Amino acid sequence: MTTTAPTADARALGLAHYAARGVLERVLARHGTTFQQQIALRAAVTADAPQTPDDLVTQVRGSLKADPADIRATVDELLAKQLLVADGPHLRPTDAGRELIAAIGAETAPVTARIWGGIPAEDLAAAGRVLALVAERANAELAAPAA
Repeated sequence: MTTTAPTADARALGLAHYAARGVLERVLARHGTTFQQQIALRAAVTADAPQTPDDLVTQVRGSLKADPADIRATVDELLAKQLLVADGPHLRPTDAGRELIAAIGAETAPVTARIWGGIPAEDLAAAGRVLALVAERANAELAAPAA
């Protein structure tokens, strides 16, 4: 009996995304943090230089394709939680913000290892190429005027 591997398509991509996100959401819930808050805070923590609120909104929008007003509300939530602080025109993560990102990373690392572990490097490379191409094409569609 020969079985064929499933073909990668939008549904398979979506199912994988939501399964993995569901795992992350469980960790985030334990920390009282939303997915969008974690993405914005991680962007601030990993930035090479301090970012203005507009810079951070632009970066998060590039990742999540979310409404800028929603992202601004998320940044305000992070400021209210004292995970980010205004430093003149820039935002910087607080020690609590850095610790939260580190804690989330520490909790997700073993799960990530179980999920991704054992997948052959050549399969990961092929999947990476396909996902990069899908993202590139989808971003081009989003940048094009609506039909």
